[in-house]
Amino acid sequence: MGQTIEFQASSSSLAREETNDLPLRGVGDTVANKAFPEAVFFLASGMFEAHKTSPRTAALFATQQRWLLSHAALAHFFQPIGDIEPGISRRSLGFLGPILGLSSRNTAYAFFDEALKYGVIEPVDGRAIGHGRLLARPSADSLSLLVLWYDLHFQALDLLDGGQRHTQFSTRWEGLLPLIQPIVANGLFFSHDVRAPGPLFTIFTWADSGGWVMDRLIASVDWQALSQQDRYLTDVTSIGYLARSTGLSNAHTSRKISEAQSIGGLGWIGRPGHSPLWISRSFYEEYSRFQARKLVILDGALTKALTGDVPASQQTDDCA
Repeated sequence: MGQTIEFQASSSSLAREETNDLPLRGVGDTVANKAFPEAVFFLASGMFEAHKTSPRTAALFATQQRWLLSHAALAHFFQPIGDIEPGISRRSLGFLGPILGLSSRNTAYAFFDEALKYGVIEPVDGRAIGHGRLLARPSADSLSLLVLWYDLHFQALDLLDGGQRHTQFSTRWEGLLPLIQPIVANGLFFSHDVRAPGPLFTIFTWADSGGWVMDRLIASVDWQALSQQDRYLTDVTSIGYLARSTGLSNAHTSRKISEAQSIGGLGWIGRPGHSPLWISRSFYEEYSRFQARKLVILDGALTKALTGDVPASQQTDDCA
């Protein structure tokens, strides 16, 4: 898996577009916002802490491929994509993975089986699709983690302009989530910033729990001291500590740190493993641009849901 995801042409009902049809600010304007470094720090810290609340569930989403497969499954659960049978099933995910260019069919099957094994999804009582094929739905724990993910991003957006997105979502999430998730998934699948975020980001995002490592490193930077300097000092002084805090082995963590170090993404200010680790400005910028794109996508999705600018098939009684 050491490569970025290339998306294939799709007959899916998801429009193959960037999110430029959404009424929202651009990534450049978001990055230029004076409060953006604080929002990035907030997201990094919040997501790292969120991983601890349900590590088994979070681990299933801890690589770029699994994360996007999860968004595909959830989007399809709320609004069936194309002619693929409704609901979350081994069969439907086996179609979604290849159609959206996320994975092979066998990888999608394995992902479904693992999600079922660890309770990330659960069988729908008394229901099956033909020939005993199991129909599943997100578990309560998974939905709670998804709601928390949205809450963190809407709070980060509110930091940029003093908005009320977090309150708007958190008080109506049961009605808004089915409307927002398909729009967000569409934006994530077909955004260049998401599918090709940069070489440093890719080193970590394709590793198990690699996203947690990035979150931990960014969260340890003093965002109030960010400037035009080329290196940002972290509070990480040990590979062992970093590994323990992210659930990775020392050897695996060391390999990823070495890969990033080999292309100038990070390094030690003194003796390796016994002095503070620094990350490069380019590392921070790759991470922050990825976060900016997500924020832009989520901002537009919430705006559409709140204004009723969503397909009639997605309308619910709560949000009509």
